[in-house]
Amino acid sequence: MEYIRVMGVGEWESLKWLGSTTGASLRADAFAGLTGAAIVLPQAVAFAAIAGFPPVYGLYTAMIPPIIAAVFGSSLVMVSGPTTAISAVVFGALAGPYSPGSPEFIRAAIALALMVGVIQLAFALARVGRLAGFVSHSVMIGFTASAALLIAVSQFGPALGLPASEGHGIISRAGTLVTQISQTNPIALLSSFVTLAVAVLFRAYLPRWPGFLIAILLGTLVVLPFGEQASDLAFVGALPSAYPIFALPSFEGVGLIDLTESAFAIALIGLLEAIAIGRSLAHRTRTDFSANQEVVGQGLSNVVGSVFQCYPASGSFTRSGVNQEAGATSPFAAIFAAVFLVVMAMVFSPYLGMVPIASVAGLILYVAYRLINFKELRHLLEASTRETVIAALTFLVGVFINLEMAIYIGTLSSLAVFLGKSANPVLAIGAPDVNEGRRTLRNAEMFNLPECPATLILRLDGPLFFGSVDSINANLRKLQRERPEQINLILILHGVGDVDLPGVELLEHEEERRKALGGGLFVVVHYPPLAKQLVKLGLLQILPKNRMFDSKGSAIAAAVASTRSETCQGCAARVFIECETRPRGATQERVAPKETSIGE
Repeated sequence: MEYIRVMGVGEWESLKWLGSTTGASLRADAFAGLTGAAIVLPQAVAFAAIAGFPPVYGLYTAMIPPIIAAVFGSSLVMVSGPTTAISAVVFGALAGPYSPGSPEFIRAAIALALMVGVIQLAFALARVGRLAGFVSHSVMIGFTASAALLIAVSQFGPALGLPASEGHGIISRAGTLVTQISQTNPIALLSSFVTLAVAVLFRAYLPRWPGFLIAILLGTLVVLPFGEQASDLAFVGALPSAYPIFALPSFEGVGLIDLTESAFAIALIGLLEAIAIGRSLAHRTRTDFSANQEVVGQGLSNVVGSVFQCYPASGSFTRSGVNQEAGATSPFAAIFAAVFLVVMAMVFSPYLGMVPIASVAGLILYVAYRLINFKELRHLLEASTRETVIAALTFLVGVFINLEMAIYIGTLSSLAVFLGKSANPVLAIGAPDVNEGRRTLRNAEMFNLPECPATLILRLDGPLFFGSVDSINANLRKLQRERPEQINLILILHGVGDVDLPGVELLEHEEERRKALGGGLFVVVHYPPLAKQLVKLGLLQILPKNRMFDSKGSAIAAAVASTRSETCQGCAARVFIECETRPRGATQERVAPKETSIGE
């Protein structure tokens, strides 16, 4: 199946990755899935505790939503499931009205997952995913860096064998870590160090090997010789041998109306996180990513998850990073991870319970480090001050406030930059230049080219709409004051992707001003749909006949022909080939034109 149509929203390339599946890719995905399952076992238990649930509900949420999101989503390597942010928000939404861990609390959380999924599917119908276009890559860089730092800080304590931190943000966790550093357990430190070192070495020298699994194995084995001395270490522990079963959500004792606000917030935060992660990983893997398709995948994963006793899920930065680093090539890796997790929870939980938490923490520290692309950071610093500021702002908000707010602020910053660019399009002054007998229009100021004294050529790069007319008009007035002799204006709508009635009214006013000066406005439109829109908005009723052209050469010829004879008689510039047909003064010598053709 190459295309599917979901909910009438449109067509996506979904399941296309099935066509590129090979035996080698399946083996790579199986290894990545096995690694991901081993990683998520202790994580799922921890996330469930954060959200106020018994451990088994964390496992459920790590089994069902990843499969649905992988099949119906857009990212090839992103893995969904329980996350720190969503777990914390769920707890905050339910801990007041319900007692954590109680049947009512669990029923409310499952109902919340259903509501979140329905809201996300409604977002998909509204094509909310398109708004992800306002989230620039610099936001992804800042968000990824702050998320990596949060992951690292949250794992330093377990890696050192310290008690669990009571803080929630990066600063509070780091502060707690500093006060507890003297309690470091050397055996836990050894386990995490061995795991981290082995992961680094395998990545550097044997990248095709299942280095993560070997790292966890060695991180576990290094603890065994210590015997009773290692008894005070934290281990994954015995996990419930259970798997999710189908059961419709129960709304008994659940105030659905009271949960609506929380459901909307969780739905939005989950989508922002998933889209941010998906786009970041798509950039890393050089694959396509459809934000709106991912919205559908996330919505369906929460709806289906709710009928298998799952609480709200979203894309997981940690699991997605592990998945990518472990060599995942397709959504099969997430599916394998869910299947392996079911098997592990049912059969191998006693053995997995022997894995030290410090070893898992060491591996996650390596993943957090790999999430930060230092080469991209250097390139961003060198390439764009504006984008660097957006990335820095996103990062600082993520560090000092939280990741959700970082996404909001980063998105708003990107939107502000986008609106600023749209409201201030570029008006470049053009002049003819001859290269190998072909005439082209170049930037007159950049290439120091002579201009026609009577005709100004401008190229508009940007939208001609209500948001930009003030800026364009101000620039036109400035040029008119600086160049009063250039009474004709050739306006080339080169990069105009949008035009509306205020934009056409601006052209009307410009034509009136040029006419009052004795000149006129000549509009060049290459793009047929844009020309059709201009005609629909009444441009041909404003301009005199034959003042809208589909080529620069035709516009130049018309502008030259409309120039007064006395103006041309006193002109020595003669920058256009069309000038050769115009009257000359008695002292002017005729020079053979260099131009032989008009480059469009």
